[in-house]
Amino acid sequence: MENTQNSSTNTSFCNYLHSLSQTPYKLQKRMLATWTPDQELNQVRLRSGADMKRKLSWFDLVALGMGGMLGVGVFVTTGPVARSISGPAVFISYIIAGISAFLSSMCYTEFSIAVPVAGGAFSYLRVTFGEFVGYFAGANILMEYVLSNAAVARSFTEYLSSTFG
Repeated sequence: MENTQNSSTNTSFCNYLHSLSQTPYKLQKRMLATWTPDQELNQVRLRSGADMKRKLSWFDLVALGMGGMLGVGVFVTTGPVARSISGPAVFISYIIAGISAFLSSMCYTEFSIAVPVAGGAFSYLRVTFGEFVGYFAGANILMEYVLSNAAVARSFTEYLSSTFG
């Protein structure tokens, strides 16, 4: 009985070591694997159980885009920066930032037409560059949303404290 148990333990341990030795190859294969837009769309359909419905109007999409691009920093930093650092050149920097935001929105428009699935930048990057890049970008976007909300809350409390003393 004890001999059978040792043999089973050795076999399990050997299987474990073999699986462990295959991990770098499997990880590399998984990191570099890309999906086609059709595969991504089928995965989304399988997860959600239904097709996406286009319910947002043009105004809704523009409002969401503006809300995502315009943060509280526009209102908090413009005055001090214009007064002490850049002066009237702050207007030129806003024009450059607006052009950059416009080009970024055009890129997202093209991506959303080419890969019509939920998931945003994660899905677009997973289709284009692979799962690792998609995951990394998704994690960075999530972290950016958390940190930007903290900055908005801090700025709001600063405004509130200056208003009420």
